[in-house]
Amino acid sequence: MALKLFGGPRTRASMPRWFMEEKAIDYELVELDLQSKQHHQPDFLGINPFGKLPALIDSDVLLEDGSPLKLFESGAILLHLAENYSGEIITPAQRALTSQWVLFANSTLSIALFVPSNREREFPRLMETLNQQLDPERPLVGDCWGAADCAVHAYLSYLPLFFPEIDLSPYPVVQAVIESTSRRPAYRFVMGYA
Repeated sequence: MALKLFGGPRTRASMPRWFMEEKAIDYELVELDLQSKQHHQPDFLGINPFGKLPALIDSDVLLEDGSPLKLFESGAILLHLAENYSGEIITPAQRALTSQWVLFANSTLSIALFVPSNREREFPRLMETLNQQLDPERPLVGDCWGAADCAVHAYLSYLPLFFPEIDLSPYPVVQAVIESTSRRPAYRFVMGYA
């Protein structure tokens, strides 16, 4: 199998895994035991020297030395999969817009959610803007659900899981996106609901 995804419970590996399930991309999942620090063992550090998950090996893409491509960072993995395996990125504009949303999700949105001081300061403004930008029936880029949707919707769907005390009623479109995401079969499978 060309694609090998390394993940573990409660890691961002769920994002590329969800994407591959949605797009019916064949892959092998390698679950590392974080408790026993498998992600800090030399063989995994050869894939991601920072010892973080997710990581991906793509044996169909070879480097100059003949070794397979090794990627870390969920956003980089999503962009690689979108460009090379899903057929969703065809034009330079689609590439740029997909990158924009994936980078937004993995930097601006994730910091606003998971850094307490930023959550207090940035969260309301971001949610108001997302409430205007999002539509649960319309993809962020192009005419089909893709990597941009996967990244943004994944972070938004973390809200009820990690922060159930946050009142999302001022953001009905964001709530609708979260509800729509939670009904997707591939999302439910990856998150262990199905």
